Amino acid sequence: MAKQKVAMLTAGGLAPCLSSAVGGLIERYSDVAPDIELVAYRSGYQGVLLGDSIKITADMREKAPLLHRYGGSPIGNSRVKLTNAADCVKRGLVKEGENPLRVAAERLANDGITILHTIGGDDTNTTAADLAAYLAANGYNLTVVGLPKTVDNDVVPIRQSLGAWTAAEVGAHFFDNVSNEQTAAPRTLIIHEVMGRHCGWLTAATARAYLQRTKNYEYVDGFMTNAKMKSIDAVYLPEMAFDLDAEAARLREVMDRTGHATVFVSEGACLDAIVAEREAAGETIKRDAFGHVKIDTINVGGWFQKQFAGLINAERSLVQKSGYFARSAPANNDDLRLIQSMTDLAVESALNKISGVTGHDEAQNGKLRTIEFPRIKGGKAFDTSTRWFAQVMETIGQKYQAA
Repeated sequence: MAKQKVAMLTAGGLAPCLSSAVGGLIERYSDVAPDIELVAYRSGYQGVLLGDSIKITADMREKAPLLHRYGGSPIGNSRVKLTNAADCVKRGLVKEGENPLRVAAERLANDGITILHTIGGDDTNTTAADLAAYLAANGYNLTVVGLPKTVDNDVVPIRQSLGAWTAAEVGAHFFDNVSNEQTAAPRTLIIHEVMGRHCGWLTAATARAYLQRTKNYEYVDGFMTNAKMKSIDAVYLPEMAFDLDAEAARLREVMDRTGHATVFVSEGACLDAIVAEREAAGETIKRDAFGHVKIDTINVGGWFQKQFAGLINAERSLVQKSGYFARSAPANNDDLRLIQSMTDLAVESALNKISGVTGHDEAQNGKLRTIEFPRIKGGKAFDTSTRWFAQVMETIGQKYQAA
């Protein structure tokens, strides 16, 4: 039997699961196949193309449980699309005329890799799908098993992506502190911008976590710090339609009555309209290797601030973004349990030469299985009809409709 050699990589944006997932894979292989050699490619697919890898030593295996305590990625990330040859050439990852898929396949073969684990979101795992298809079509003997990471929780057909629960909890913690800014000046508008390019799940889940976190707080009657100051007055998601003038009138009434207003908004809410507006004005919108708008250059929260501040007569307005704070956190207990189940399945599948992405398959009643690569895609919309979100909107007193 040919000797097995396992490689792993993390790619795309950060999420509160990468460090733990790497640690979980190392632990599981050490338990069930301790003789298998383990390596990690540094900075995702960039490391594969450049041959930049880290050997997982005996000491690293022994201390792998420590990785569950940390956020970020212990092996580094990057955004590289192996089918975008022009971008790979531009970044010095391959030479002109080279096919990045072939360069990656040859590197994996020359390094003796028989199993590759990719930990990332839809872009990472669709790239893994492209690589797996190329490997199969060209006779390479390699199994690719991905794990789904994204704070947006927007991977089709996976019910729950790694790291999303933690990001919501940590985002709620972030805003619990920021909400106290309502006492810094009269008539303050605070906009909490939450990550979520196409999917509003994280914004909705962060709002729910914040309401749960603060619902049992005790206050001293007569002071400004009270339940109303800790409330949410509006939530805006990519999946929601709203009338700007009607919402401005509603928030103006809130501001007049309480002296402050609080808005939670997804970074992708109204994104298409904002991009179209700026392109119509002659601006060139920056995009990444996958063709996505570089959302940090759009500043959706700033757009909402511009629209609402004057209409509701705010004396002070500010946009606070919890994204980097939330996505860099270590995994919470819920995610740690999810990570363990998925890493255990990923190792089992890899050893049985079953390629795909581990996850709870929504097309099979949420069964945890290794889902076929061709079925993996991004952009899963948040279902605003879900019961818990309806309860959130009822709590804050906002009527809404699907976009």
